[in-house]
Amino acid sequence: MSAPPDRYIQVGPVKTRYWAEGGGDRVIVLIHGWSGFSEYWLPGISALASQYRVYALDLVGHGRSDKPPRASYRASDLAHFVKEFIVTLNLERASLVGHSLGGAIALQFALQFPDLLDGLVLVDSAGLGKELPFLLRLTSIPRLGELLWRRPSRRALALGQRMQVADPAVITDEWLDFVYQLAAQPDLRLALLKTLRGMCNLFGQRSDFVTPIVTGLASIRCPTLVMWGQHDRIIPVTHAQVAVKGIPNTRLQVFAHCGHCPMLEQPHAFNQAMQEFLSP
Repeated sequence: MSAPPDRYIQVGPVKTRYWAEGGGDRVIVLIHGWSGFSEYWLPGISALASQYRVYALDLVGHGRSDKPPRASYRASDLAHFVKEFIVTLNLERASLVGHSLGGAIALQFALQFPDLLDGLVLVDSAGLGKELPFLLRLTSIPRLGELLWRRPSRRALALGQRMQVADPAVITDEWLDFVYQLAAQPDLRLALLKTLRGMCNLFGQRSDFVTPIVTGLASIRCPTLVMWGQHDRIIPVTHAQVAVKGIPNTRLQVFAHCGHCPMLEQPHAFNQAMQEFLSP
């Protein structure tokens, strides 16, 4: 499965890597999660691009985009970064698909820039409750996080990647080679730690991260699809109900035998649900 060609665009001061595929009038922007990158969308981007104009970006501080050490990596600032990406590409409106932290960014975008939004797809989204794995919470502690993440370890990366899926066979050696290559970037650790600390602390997802999102759910008016893996060990499926109960125009799709990344584990079912939701 070949990836689309890398493109780069200047979003403010940030040189930003992205993919652009497909045509049509409807625009979809895919937003990966914490420590992620555009390749998380690779299994399904061609299917989506057969009907829509699809963009996948590496967030500031992630993947092959710039990682400025003094940038703010809080959800509201990341939502503004996505907005500037859309504006810089001269896109009038878009449907946002956000995974994990990308889901929280998409929700924050819906609260900050509702006039730019056609639809919202939340995939195992952060920002809807406190629970997170203990190791992530430990890593958010200043100094301790730096000690735990002194240098990239292929074994640690493999454990972290396999924790995201129900079927560890999904995480291939080729995938791990790519993840390790990205993790070796010298400026990545600081950016990811700053992003994580804006999202969580020792007690879980931060209240100043979750509360503004949850209290604003009722104001989101665009059609929303919530998708979750039944066996998500990163963010429990119970968080899906927070979105379903809070957002007025919402439907829910739960994938059995699936973990935190349904777009990797069950790409056919994932894309089918997406296309049914996005079809006029």
